Amino acid sequence: MEKIAPLLEIIRRLRGKNGCAWDQKQTPLTMWKCLAEEMYELEEAIVNNDRENICEELGDVLFQLLFVLEIFTENNLFEFSHVINGVAEKMIRRHPHVYDTAVVETDEQLHRQWEKIKANEKKEANEKKETGTGYNNLNQNENTKPVNSALDTVPKGMPGLLRALKVSNCAVKEGFDWENIHQVLDQVKEEIREFEVALEEESSDAAMMEFGDILFSLVNVGRFAGFHPETALASATAKFEGRFRVMERALCQEEIDLKSLSSEEKERHWQRAKQGYDR
Repeated sequence: MEKIAPLLEIIRRLRGKNGCAWDQKQTPLTMWKCLAEEMYELEEAIVNNDRENICEELGDVLFQLLFVLEIFTENNLFEFSHVINGVAEKMIRRHPHVYDTAVVETDEQLHRQWEKIKANEKKEANEKKETGTGYNNLNQNENTKPVNSALDTVPKGMPGLLRALKVSNCAVKEGFDWENIHQVLDQVKEEIREFEVALEEESSDAAMMEFGDILFSLVNVGRFAGFHPETALASATAKFEGRFRVMERALCQEEIDLKSLSSEEKERHWQRAKQGYDR
């Protein structure tokens, strides 16, 4: 707490009477956009293994989190201690093999234990919500209560690839999944064929939907292969960007306009850039 006290003091001064007009008018919703941006910058630093920037971006993320926390504290909605105690209790509760007498011998057993605890937490939370909303007082019966879905915990505002993975994981936990990665690859091939048909029929709406199906299937390929689709895409994008910059520099030195090159010439320069890009 002592180490982050200076940051909290900075935030309070910025939002105080003689502080910064921009900081004073921020809300949790507006600050979330700033936090999301910082998270992506942190991801880029991690993907590039840029230790100096990782340290800096971690600081930026921490500052944004504390800023959001301070806004809630100002409105007397909860205190910092509530956040700390809540997550501490949850982590201890979810690790009974460390903090209690539970025994797990495999990663699969560990995963099942984690999911069982989370499911119990969700059940208890739903029961509290139902009690708080007063279903009985409103004369609602079982048929009028909202149906709880395994997908209820997936935020709708998440980035596309991340949300697709989250939705898939939730469905998998309910027993809905392919048997192996080869089945998923077959699904990708089928979606590509359907995309090609939509293109031939010049149906833009259908093509967009089929393209989305391709992406969703590829997310599951990554899940089966054991890597995160967002990380994979970030790495591939960084690689393309690096190679493209190498090609740009080479063309600039030769005073060549990329737009003036033929397809064959562009390919030749691209292959040269690929060979000269060390990553």
